[in-house]
Amino acid sequence: MLEAEKRLRQAIVDKARWMYESGLNQGTSGNVSARCGDRMLITPSAVPYEAMQPEMIVAMPLDGDGAFEGELPPSTEWHFHLGILRARPEVGAVVHAHPTFATALSMARKPIPACHYMIAAFGGSDIRCAEYATAGTEALSKNARAALEGRNACLLANHGMIAAGSDLDKAAWLAQELETIARHYVYSLLIGGPVILPDSAIEEMMETMKGYGVRGKG
Repeated sequence: MLEAEKRLRQAIVDKARWMYESGLNQGTSGNVSARCGDRMLITPSAVPYEAMQPEMIVAMPLDGDGAFEGELPPSTEWHFHLGILRARPEVGAVVHAHPTFATALSMARKPIPACHYMIAAFGGSDIRCAEYATAGTEALSKNARAALEGRNACLLANHGMIAAGSDLDKAAWLAQELETIARHYVYSLLIGGPVILPDSAIEEMMETMKGYGVRGKG
């Protein structure tokens, strides 16, 4: 195994543990993947984060149809991880989590509008909510890819959220920003709802924010 792959495997484990420690995930929920040449590396299914080791990370060919290398099976959500990496060559990593406020909005099937200027970090004037499909299916992957068109994050109806970035650090940063905005949005709804920024303001902010935040390697 090449040294670069070893480092990436360790980084995936570290990021998965960070998601648990930060409260973005609970128990064994959520999953993390990263592009590694012509393969995808992804967290294994149903392994507690504290017990996860780099050698447990599962490798899957990007041009495959569910084939994997290793003794443990990949996360049950490998379909949308693989689908996103295939469809979006600029994406180097995908983070899926069930944080409280983003998941609450997904349960209500409420997209997040331009209630805060940081919406611009996600590629447009809103964060869409993908249509519902059973977890772990190709149908969910298709719905997620549709909701991610022109965006780098989305909610999954009655499920959770996805963030996609140029590398692991960028994907994780976006996931945390999404949960922060989701929390602010939910609280603002309790006091009458936010004033929504116009598209022109978000477009201006997108230009201003080029290179803002954690910089991906891409």
